[in-house]
Formats: sequence, C-alpha cells, structure tokens
Amino acid sequence: MCGIFCLLTLTPSQFERDKTVHEHLKRRGPSQSQDLTVTGSCYQCLFSAHVLHMRGLLTPQPVEDNAGNVLEWNGEIFGGPPVKPEENDTTVVSQRLSTCSSPSEILSVLSSIRGPWGFVYYQKAGDYLWFGRDFFGRRSLLWRFDTELNALTLTSVAARGSGSDPAVWQEVPAAGVYRIDLKATAESGSVMFEVYPWADGGTDEVSSCCETISESVPSSCTAVMNQSGLVLPTPVCPLNTTIPTSLNETEDHQNSSVKDLEQLLASKDKNDEVNRLINVLSEAVRRRVQALPLREQDASLPDERASVALLFSGGIDSMILAALADRHIPAHQPIDLLNVAFKLQEPKKQKESANKHKKHNNKPKTAAADSRTSGPFDVPDRITGKAGLKELQDLNPERRWNFVEINVTQEELQKMREERICHLVYPLDTVLDDSIGCAVWFAARGTGFIMEDGDQRAFTSSAKVILTGIGADEQLAGYSRHRVRFKMSGFEGLIQELAMELGRISCRNLGRDDRVIGDHGKEARFPYLDEDVVSYLNSLPVWDKADLTLPRGVGEKLLLRLAAKQLGLGQSAVLPKRAMQFGSRIAKMEDKREKASDKCTRLLTG
Repeated sequence: MCGIFCLLTLTPSQFERDKTVHEHLKRRGPSQSQDLTVTGSCYQCLFSAHVLHMRGLLTPQPVEDNAGNVLEWNGEIFGGPPVKPEENDTTVVSQRLSTCSSPSEILSVLSSIRGPWGFVYYQKAGDYLWFGRDFFGRRSLLWRFDTELNALTLTSVAARGSGSDPAVWQEVPAAGVYRIDLKATAESGSVMFEVYPWADGGTDEVSSCCETISESVPSSCTAVMNQSGLVLPTPVCPLNTTIPTSLNETEDHQNSSVKDLEQLLASKDKNDEVNRLINVLSEAVRRRVQALPLREQDASLPDERASVALLFSGGIDSMILAALADRHIPAHQPIDLLNVAFKLQEPKKQKESANKHKKHNNKPKTAAADSRTSGPFDVPDRITGKAGLKELQDLNPERRWNFVEINVTQEELQKMREERICHLVYPLDTVLDDSIGCAVWFAARGTGFIMEDGDQRAFTSSAKVILTGIGADEQLAGYSRHRVRFKMSGFEGLIQELAMELGRISCRNLGRDDRVIGDHGKEARFPYLDEDVVSYLNSLPVWDKADLTLPRGVGEKLLLRLAAKQLGLGQSAVLPKRAMQFGSRIAKMEDKREKASDKCTRLLTG
C-alpha cells in the first residue's frame, strides 16, 4: 500500500505543495518516499509516492521503466497475474503495463487483477495519463482542478481547506478507469477525461456510469466515453435476481430461534451451500493474511507480535474472519482483536437518584441498578467482544488472542478529530461518516491495553494488516433497512436494495475507511469483498442468503450464521446486527439529536 499523488500542470507556474496533504501521504507510506517530475512539450507531471512495504522486496515508487513510463500503484494482487513470494506486485504491474501499446491491452492488464487498487500511470508513448480505482473502490483516490494554477491533482488523501477554497476535492468514482490525452489537453487548455467503464456490456450500466461520473467531475473539466466503446469486464458475476414462485413458509417462523440453524444445517443442500461459502471465504482470508512482507526481512517483528489484526466487535462478521484467520496464521503468532469503546456519559437522572437508591438497599436489585456498577467503557461492543474472545479461546486455546481494549474519552476524540480525522474523512461530511471514521481511526491505531494474568498492560498493536468485515451486511441483507424494504416490497424490493448496496459501497464506505486506516501506516483488507466471495454470493438466490421472515439474529445474514455454526462458534452466531457507531457508543458521546445523513458540523470545526 502507499500514498500516491500526481499534480498535472498545463502552464509553467510556481506552486507550494500543501504540507498537510504531504504529511498525510507520508503517514500512509512510512517505509519509503520519493518524487519524480516528468516534463512534456506543454505540460508537467509531479509524481510523489510514499510506500508502506507489504510484500516481497521493498520497491520504491514512483516506478519508472526503461521506456520512460511512470507508475504509482496503491494496491495488492490477490489473484490474476502471478506474484512470487520475493516479488513486489508494483513491479509486476509495471512490467505488464510496459508491454502495452493500446488502450485495450492496458484494460486487459487491469481487469485481470483480483484485489484492491488505485493507480496513476504515465504512458510516455502518446503522452497519456491513466488513473482509476478497482471495481469496488477499495482504495481511495481523490481529484480536484485548480483554475488559478490550471492544474489537476490526484491524491490518495487530501486535507479539509478553508470555506473560501474554490477547488473542492471529490472522490474519483470507481466507475471505470480514466485517460487524459496530455498533448490535446495542453493545446486546448482544458482537461478532458476519456472514460473506460466497468461493464458487462449492458447499455444501462454504461449510462449509469456516465451519470455517476458527471456528478463528480471537477469544475472546468469534462468527461466523455471513449470513442472505441471499450469497457473493463466486471470481475464478479451478475446478481441473481430470481424471485421464488412459492411463499408457503412465510408464516411458519414467527417463534424461531437458534435451533433453526441446526435444523437447516441438517439439510444436505443447505449444508453444501454453507461449506462452499466457508471454502471461498477461507481462501479470501488466506490470501490476505499470507500476502505479507518476508518475515526475516523485518527483524523488529518477533513472533510474539502480531502481523494481522481485526476490527473486532464480537459480532458475526468479525468472529467468522477471526475463526478463518486462525486457520491460516501460524499457531505461534498472536492475532490482535481491536475493540474500541467511547466513554459513557453518566446520565443526570442517575446521579440525582444515587442517594435515593442508597436509602432502599433492602429492595431487590434490578438490571438498571446492576448497570451502575459497570465501568464507563462497558459499551455493547466491549461486552460482546469479550464474549467473542471466550468463544475463540475455546475454539483454539493454543492461540494467543490479544484482545486490545481501546478506550476513548471525549477530550481525546475532539482533539484527534480536529488534528487528523476531519481531514481523512473529507470529502465525506455526514454525521455517519464522522461517527464511523472516528471509531475506525481509534480502533486501527490499536493503542489500548490487554489483560495478562488479571492485570492491565499497556499495548499497541504492531499489525500492518487490518481485516475488516465490511461487505457482509451489504450482500447478505444485514441492515434493518433491508427488513423494511422486504416488508414493503417483498423479494423484488430486497433484491433491488442489495444491488444498490454494492453499487454505492465505494462512495459510502471504502474510500473513507482506506484513508482512515491508512493514516496509521496500516492496510485495510476486505475479505467479504474478495471477487470470488462476491461472485459466489451473487450467484445464489436471495432467499438462500437471508430469510427475513425469521427473527432478528437469525434471518438476516442467515447463510453466514449457518457458516458460523458450522465453524463451531456459539452465541455470536445469533447476535443481531449492531452498527459500529451504536456498539462503540460514539453516537451517544456527542449527545446530539441528529440524523446520520445530516452534515456534521464537528467535521467542519474539528
């Protein structure tokens, strides 16, 4: 992984690099930094790359080949072009692109890669600048055009400017890859992007892509579909939109419980489906926990320190990832479970009633009374996280599971939001972006404590790889809005909702999470968004993935719950979905009556 930056200027001019942006890029790539300038007849490109060494030999970027082509690569190859253990995937991509002489050949290289990527590529022959993101948008890439400088900037991460700054950053839509004809652009004085969209070949998808891009193109720039009609084939199979012909069973499940999972597993067909999901997801996890730097090259990382961590709530998504990671990480290496909690504010009524409560000690204790004895960081995700830890310890008592309790006060939240997080969440700006961005930033930092022999010990996770469960809810109907849609519009409405979820995941979640986690010099990896996992889930009819006639904690993500049961997990298999902002209690900390979709003033002011 790395932080990549490219400044394309069309007129000779002096400029000062934004120091905040530069610092953010360096934090993403602490292993090595380098600049390279390419000057054409009427243009200049400044490339700046900051590398986080993740696999093979450390490869400085930008990479310039013998022909003068320049590559900035922020990605991982988990499938497609072969990468040997000692090789770095940046070198592999550079070598393959250097053999390309036509747009179709470049598209062929990019579409063959399985894994997350964002890239900028200067093709010297023809004076072209290519850039883009993978199909899901798992790596961040932002753009803006400065009319005063007559300059286009592409970067992994930006900085929130003053309100008077006219050049607004936006996320590059993960709708395809883009090419700029630098000579034509310099002659016309305006930037035009040729778009090569992701598509199955359907005209609806291409027109939808045009709409998505036109909404995000920087001011004073234009985007047009490439005249050759070339597309990138989508790396996953289409969503199965079959609707069942019979709905006889909808009334039979009103009193269902966890026993339904065991009964369903007794069915051979269902058991086969579950095993196929476990196999494909296990392989996705294996690719992500074993594509690491050669261990002997990092003498500072002894075996008692983890290479892999998980954002961990004890919910089903993170529990399954932990159970599968346990299969593929050597038994003597620990796994860090990162569990974040925001300090609970003591309600005024509770304080006022404390004295009254003392006068009635002879009365039986209630659940509310018991809660007064709990600590200020005993939020729901901490409680389920500890229960999940116990299940994992039962599953593999030989493994060292580092349950990292990350406790955040309101003062620290406000300080770090103002200094760092507001820039990383940007250009997203809602209350939900703030809550999740802050929770993920503190969790990924990994600074807290672990329990050893009954005592707390200060601890900071050393893991460079962080597995996250994003993508499970979007594909397996895990959100409450999916139940609402199913109730209103049946299977047809639910299928439409799930199709929309994957279509917008790049702009709602992934770019933000990549920027936030990458700020610690760590890399987010998304097993549920592995191309083979998505293809398998897309191939199944929706009722095989979820049965929303069943109660919460069973019906949503049903197939995943069955997989959890098959893997030997216990109560975590039937925990209902709890959003991170509520489970960590960050939503309560601000004590605001606001909607998730509202613009967050705290991000504007810090």
